[in-house]
Amino acid sequence: MPKPHAKGVTPCKACPLRGLAIFENQNAEEVAFIQTFKVGEVSIDQGGPIYFEGEASPYLYTVLEGWAFRYKSLADGRRQIVNYALPGDFIGLQNSVSKTMECGVEALTDMRLCVFPREDLFNLFVAHPSLGFDLTWLAAREERFLDDNLLAVGRRTAMEKIAYLISHLFARARELNLVHDGKLDIPMTQQHLADTLGLSLVHLNKTLKKLRATGLVVLDGRSLIVRDEKALAAVAKIDTPRRERRPLI
Repeated sequence: MPKPHAKGVTPCKACPLRGLAIFENQNAEEVAFIQTFKVGEVSIDQGGPIYFEGEASPYLYTVLEGWAFRYKSLADGRRQIVNYALPGDFIGLQNSVSKTMECGVEALTDMRLCVFPREDLFNLFVAHPSLGFDLTWLAAREERFLDDNLLAVGRRTAMEKIAYLISHLFARARELNLVHDGKLDIPMTQQHLADTLGLSLVHLNKTLKKLRATGLVVLDGRSLIVRDEKALAAVAKIDTPRRERRPLI
């Protein structure tokens, strides 16, 4: 259980995500099993660690509220952010096939997490194979995100990289009803964006100014507006992000 910044484990409350159209509804038996699988909820302060690199943790989590990022770092402090976790995402599954966490996970905002014991994960596959498939689906989705991020970091131009990341995050947030009146409050700093895209802060800042000048996006501090998602996707050389229903564990 994360100790730094944690506000304590509490009993599970009603899931705030289950009513969103993006999530597929499990049958009553599956929902009841998931409820028995949970051991409670934990709150994490902004900047708090959920996992440390190299640690062995007995817990898995579903994000109920807030944003986090997953990263790997070098001995000199340089880091690569590999992905972002938003509400509904399942985190920690990588540690189920290795002894320790290959990546660290840190809270970008105050968060509320649903807690599952890792040792009971096999029972989920045995008792409810359909839920096991749901976990496999979520793992495959994560791999797809990583493939897209690798292409962005390795082959896209700086403008294409930034357009891709903004398009990707805005679409994910919109599906979760986090975009209000066309505006998204993003918790990332420019350093987070630079660490995601493999750019220096100077290069990132200059390229962001060029992207703003196109009129496709408005980025004022932490407030983001995407004026034309299709045109932004064209700049990024990606298809317009499509809405997809997914399981909720």
